[in-house]
Amino acid sequence: MMTHPESASDPRGVTKLLGAIGAVLLRALGATWRVRIDGPDPFDEAAEAPVLGALLHRDFLMAAWFFRDRGIRVGISRSRDGDLIDQALAQLGYAEAARGSSSRGGAVAQLGLLRALEAGGSVAVVVDGPRGPAGQPKPGIARLATRTGRPISAVTFRARFAWRFGSWDSACLPLPFARVECLFSAPIHADESGDGEGESRVLHELASRLAGPTRTTLVPG
Repeated sequence: MMTHPESASDPRGVTKLLGAIGAVLLRALGATWRVRIDGPDPFDEAAEAPVLGALLHRDFLMAAWFFRDRGIRVGISRSRDGDLIDQALAQLGYAEAARGSSSRGGAVAQLGLLRALEAGGSVAVVVDGPRGPAGQPKPGIARLATRTGRPISAVTFRARFAWRFGSWDSACLPLPFARVECLFSAPIHADESGDGEGESRVLHELASRLAGPTRTTLVPG
């Protein structure tokens, strides 16, 4: 299980403690969900090649539980919220996070994810994080696909019933014993040329696949 050194701004390890508590609660809640999988799971242990996964910020809590204990590396923003998520994911069995975002430290995060893929590890990118706009993938995922030759595996979730948070992404958390469905789309291949037109095509197709199948019964937050 991955641990992280406490920062000078968090001398008592409050973030680490809160992250651990959040991970325990999510494990307990997720254990009650009735989960159905639609499509082949590219992150399955039997997969021979590293996976470049893409998801939306609104699905992050469901995805964090579903993909637990697989050693996947995730890109996380350099923020206080990111620190908390980093600690929670460590307790959920994820690999050390690549810290950075489109607004801060993005190049460092991209390099970390690139190295993980080249070393044979799987990574996941929250493509519209950390602040949106919701549902609009940023270019980093297309660049990773072009540089590594790995297709993008889009994953979405839907639930009945789920609590909706009043956040920019309308994040959802299924209630106890909710029915949760995890949907995997066909792989999206990037153009080897990596030009702007090809990148735009990939991002457009990815946005369509991530947005299309979601049908969630919500309890307003």
